[in-house]
Amino acid sequence: MEPLLVFPEVGSDLDETLVKHDYPFRVIASIADVEAAEPEDGWSGAIVSITAGSDTAFELCRLLRHREPEPPLEPLILVVRAEDVDGLDVREDLFDEFVVDSQVTTEIAARLRHRFYLTGRGTNPDLVEYDGLILNLETYQAAVEGRPLDLTYMEYELLKHFATHPGKVFTREVLLSRVWGYDYYGGARTVDVHVRRLRAKLGEEYAGHISTVRSVGYRFGRPSHAAR
Repeated sequence: MEPLLVFPEVGSDLDETLVKHDYPFRVIASIADVEAAEPEDGWSGAIVSITAGSDTAFELCRLLRHREPEPPLEPLILVVRAEDVDGLDVREDLFDEFVVDSQVTTEIAARLRHRFYLTGRGTNPDLVEYDGLILNLETYQAAVEGRPLDLTYMEYELLKHFATHPGKVFTREVLLSRVWGYDYYGGARTVDVHVRRLRAKLGEEYAGHISTVRSVGYRFGRPSHAAR
């Protein structure tokens, strides 16, 4: 799992809770740090406190929700004071969940699990789960709706990369470098061949999870239309 973005330093209770439940995270001190501190594969979600400078916090939420060309960052969880809860009604489009600051240690992990479940991302460090697809990172086995998939090593690695980055668009060149490695000299056609094989092995119902983005590359996620 990629790190969660935490803004600003919320306190030792949150830090200890995230560590206890195996959620990696990075604390940023300003909006300017979002891009500089962002991991290569992006943030897995964000926890933003409005208890210290609400204007800046909501500005950050807007940035994470509407930045291009990336899809909106999810989950985005707010940490708020009890007296500020009523003020969230007009800003519901800027976050997914909120937690009252006095309840961070008892609620934050549960909220994260819930949101990751809704977006199809599993939280077991040994499994990657997405909408009926399960990849076991220890045994290199994969199954969809309980049906084992007979994948080659590179097919498995490509599917794992897709499933751990749902909603993101990757060019063929980026997939070559991240899945096959920077020293791989094969052409982009290699990606197309492996995608075609993966679609066939996933079956008609799940083949559309790997969609073609015209003139760009591929995206993995629940399809809004059949894969081309």
